[in-house]
Amino acid sequence: GFHTLSTLFYKRVFADTDHPWFLGIFATSTSTEAIDNQYRFLVQTFGGEELYKEKKGKYTRLVGRHANYKIGLEAAERWMYHMELAIDEHEALKEDEEAREVLKMYFRFTAFYIVVASDYMRDDQLSGGTQLDSGRIW
Repeated sequence: GFHTLSTLFYKRVFADTDHPWFLGIFATSTSTEAIDNQYRFLVQTFGGEELYKEKKGKYTRLVGRHANYKIGLEAAERWMYHMELAIDEHEALKEDEEAREVLKMYFRFTAFYIVVASDYMRDDQLSGGTQLDSGRIW
């Protein structure tokens, strides 16, 4: 499921040495940590256990968690490039075109939402890292 998708995705991301600017976005994480964070986020987002909340705190704050990184349109496109290939490579999804297309639409919306919403972030909404953000009001 989601762990396999996250593994396939980050395997591609961390091997993307032809685009060091893109790889640099992930420099603060190991591939193991990135896979775990994305897996937890996806499980929780799609109605499973609150695994992300257990690790990161009450709110996912997707935009706030990414606000400290330089994520523009080119980065969103490169992210989608890797995610679409990971979706297509996922054995459980190969025979389910509808599921693949729905996931690609979701991830495309999310990737570009981060780009657009980042322009409207206030300094007090920034988040990130691996620590719980106690006392924040979102």
